[in-house]
Amino acid sequence: MSLYLVTGGAGFIGSHLAEALVGRGERVRVVDSLVTGHRRNLAHLQGVDFIEGDLADIDIARRAVDGVDVVLHQAAIPSVPRSIQDPLTSHRANVDASLNVLMAARDAGVKRLVYAGSSSAYGNTPTLPKVETMPAAPLSPYALQKFVAEQYCQLFTRLYGLETVAIRYFNVFGPRQDPSSPYSGVISLFIRALHEGHQPTIYGDGEQTRDFTYVTNVVDGVLRACAAPTANGEVINVATGGRISLNHLFRSVRDLMGATVEPLHAAPRPGDVCDSQADIRKATELLGYQPTVSFEAGLAKTIEWYRAAQPVVA
Repeated sequence: MSLYLVTGGAGFIGSHLAEALVGRGERVRVVDSLVTGHRRNLAHLQGVDFIEGDLADIDIARRAVDGVDVVLHQAAIPSVPRSIQDPLTSHRANVDASLNVLMAARDAGVKRLVYAGSSSAYGNTPTLPKVETMPAAPLSPYALQKFVAEQYCQLFTRLYGLETVAIRYFNVFGPRQDPSSPYSGVISLFIRALHEGHQPTIYGDGEQTRDFTYVTNVVDGVLRACAAPTANGEVINVATGGRISLNHLFRSVRDLMGATVEPLHAAPRPGDVCDSQADIRKATELLGYQPTVSFEAGLAKTIEWYRAAQPVVA
């Protein structure tokens, strides 16, 4: 039985990965600074070894990877606006910590590291869908930082023989995405606003599109990447391959929640891309991946979870 380390495992995606691994009977260790993660996300799991600490501290990184077979490196400050407001803190979490994890994994003899990359690396290239061979064109410190760490992964594979796979995420959503954070994903922010009877804000005209991907699909792709023999050293999109506008998203959430309000519109935010859609052929070829939960089904599951987790608003 292998030992898996999930960095950022008390966060949204990380906690779903930990849950899936525990469900498979694997041994799981989580390291999280709890800056954006929450212990409650792991409260339902038994036998998880938890380390609270900042991976930008090399000693924490070395302690976390000790005896580990596979690292799922999810830890980050995943926010474009926050990276623009405070690029130094964002860089420490997204680049410095990632380099520490790679060094510690190399020295500890880890078999493979799967890195949580970001579709933001593609920037505003007009071609759709986004293919992994496209040149990077990051528009924000966050996008650049995620791309730099991705490049570090490939460098460690070439220089040191550490097996790495970078999975590029596309607008992941689902239960346990924290709607109390102003930097949370747009779906959780829409759900929270409508649940509380408020008008959510759409930045720009709302016609920008995203490849919204339910978290179960991402978990499947990442776990497949842990062992896929031909994925070593690769960068792979994991998403649904579709695209939905923010206006369509808002109407879908509003209809499912039975709300009647209209959104507020504000000026576009710096660093936001216009359109994002993944080409997932590489994931299919190298990982055997296909999305199993549709946008519509995932949205219904997410709203159901949010309503069960939140008090009723009078």
